[in-house]
Amino acid sequence: MSSELIINSTPEEARVAHLEQSDVVELYVEREKEKGIVGNVYKGKIVRVLPGMQAAFVDIGLEKAAFLYAADIHEGPDSYTIPLDEGEEGDVEFERAARAGYPARVPLIQEIVHEGQELLVQVAKAPMGTKGARITTHIAIAGRNLVLTPYYSRVGVSRRIDNEKERQRLRKIVMEAKPQNVGLIVRTVCANSSRKQIASDIEYLLKQWEEIRRIAETAKAPAPAYSDLSLTLRTVRDLVTEDIERIVVDSPEEYDRIMRFVNTFVPRLRSAIELYKGKTPIFEFYGIEEEIRKALNRKVWLKSGGYIITDEAEALVSIDVNTGRFVGRKNLADTILKTNLEAAVEIARQLRLRNCGGIIIVDFIDMDNSEDRERVYRIFENALKRDRSKTNILKISELGLLEMTRKRTRESLRRTLGTQCPYCDGKAYVKSKTTISYDIFRSIMKDLHSEEIKGIVIYVNPEVAETLNTTERPAMDRLRRTSMKTITVKIDPNFHLEQFDVFALK
Repeated sequence: MSSELIINSTPEEARVAHLEQSDVVELYVEREKEKGIVGNVYKGKIVRVLPGMQAAFVDIGLEKAAFLYAADIHEGPDSYTIPLDEGEEGDVEFERAARAGYPARVPLIQEIVHEGQELLVQVAKAPMGTKGARITTHIAIAGRNLVLTPYYSRVGVSRRIDNEKERQRLRKIVMEAKPQNVGLIVRTVCANSSRKQIASDIEYLLKQWEEIRRIAETAKAPAPAYSDLSLTLRTVRDLVTEDIERIVVDSPEEYDRIMRFVNTFVPRLRSAIELYKGKTPIFEFYGIEEEIRKALNRKVWLKSGGYIITDEAEALVSIDVNTGRFVGRKNLADTILKTNLEAAVEIARQLRLRNCGGIIIVDFIDMDNSEDRERVYRIFENALKRDRSKTNILKISELGLLEMTRKRTRESLRRTLGTQCPYCDGKAYVKSKTTISYDIFRSIMKDLHSEEIKGIVIYVNPEVAETLNTTERPAMDRLRRTSMKTITVKIDPNFHLEQFDVFALK
């Protein structure tokens, strides 16, 4: 499948769109004031140990303390977990070998760390919502072809390299080239790389590790020890595989930086990099801006006339499939099947584009035929194979529900580009004008029967005032007649829709 990377870079913001068959499937955004920290290494200081959570809070110099689980603490060579390249799984043999000699249990957090202790940590997950960053002491430094794991001495090969002969060749080269006291994981993009390219990557990674160690020995915690590459260079390093046909960038400065990086690490990519010189903004030219606008909407229309609705909650994403304007040609079952098949492919793309994570529930249109359910499941499963985030899918139930999880590594597109609505306070709804009117009536009636009160003045939002003076005018007139008091509605344009004040005139 042909792929392209379209890069829009300004001094304030970098955006990278990954296109497959001209469809936008992934979008990465990094702003100068909000740079990503996943992969960064810090010298941190433990500020609190939580035995009940088997975790600790660590100050790494960010606004919120980072979260460190006991199982993510490295105590010695080959212990506990194996850091794997993001989006790739480790070699089976490598994982089995690494588990050999593991302790029977992960030690209690209070047995291995204490408050005030300084340690070297790496950010595994960026801060999300109210949660701080998740960190680990299992350091893993990524290069173009390899990942250096300085606390492990074994060699792993990405499962996505499925040619056994090539796997053995790469393993042999890395085993011969690596120092004894470190480990290396061969990344998917390393397939068919030469011995010289691999040796160059190892040399680069070892220099990086020595620099990190030097900073860690001299710096006072909390302090940064290593920052990953910029978004554009990370993209070239991590996403560019053989099926990437070209990389188009609109910034001459970023183009030069990419070319320097490519000349050093991936010379064969030089011909694939283009500098965009068009007058139309690059994302507009390729139709990416429109795709971003669609991805921020709840409703996405399918080509057939059906549509899907996506709602993101704190820990769950729900997706609903509807036939919409699609009425089919043969029968109802055929219409439902075609809508679900089209929706399955589009949902897989939307999950990647929106970067939805956590628990995901897809409500397909009910299918009575088990074969139809299996067919939709297979299409959806196949569409997710190109997703770099780890997914786990369950079969479609008789109710048409598909349950799945998708690994959450960064904020969703909605949270990255948006913020909580200040008007509805994140509820995603406000009271109707009729409901607010009845709330006002109930508030008025508290004071109407007091003989000391001569009248009532109500300050409301302009839209509510219009409702009180039109559709709810009969109710207002009834209150005036029964109470024999004046009731005056006044407008305050600064009021929230739900806000109102009732004053009694004595």
